[in-house]
Amino acid sequence: MQNSKKGLLPFKHGVHLSKEQCPQTPQEVEDMRRIPYASTVGSLMYVMLCTRPDICYAVGIVSRYQSNPGLDHSTAVKIILKYLRRTRDYMLVYGAKDLILTGYTDSDIQTNKDSRKSTSGSVFTLNGRAIVWRSIKQGCIADSTMEAEYVTACEAAK
Repeated sequence: MQNSKKGLLPFKHGVHLSKEQCPQTPQEVEDMRRIPYASTVGSLMYVMLCTRPDICYAVGIVSRYQSNPGLDHSTAVKIILKYLRRTRDYMLVYGAKDLILTGYTDSDIQTNKDSRKSTSGSVFTLNGRAIVWRSIKQGCIADSTMEAEYVTACEAAK
């Protein structure tokens, strides 16, 4: 990874990971055992929780396949690592202004091909700097974009 190109985004637009991309043959499973997928995803989770809300969505997606990752899943993890390499100087800085708390939410619609569930995302900022962030698979199957957004807003308000 040291000599790799630096990534522009933590997750490629239009890429949809699913269980169909998991290894199917014993040889594919054996090939994937050599890749430290679970420990790398665990390290990414630590980075995400401590200082990098910008990778929250991408890490949430790749963490769903830790029990049986395929090459496409491994490639997605490498994209996150390349992005972190390019943005290694990014940091959260909090000022001493008046305290202004702002919340933002967003969701996708049924991008998880396996369960058809949407992903909710929210971030709360203090003076424009992230203090709490979350990206999680919704508990229900939303039938419309509006419903997925409503579920996300309700979860963030809790």
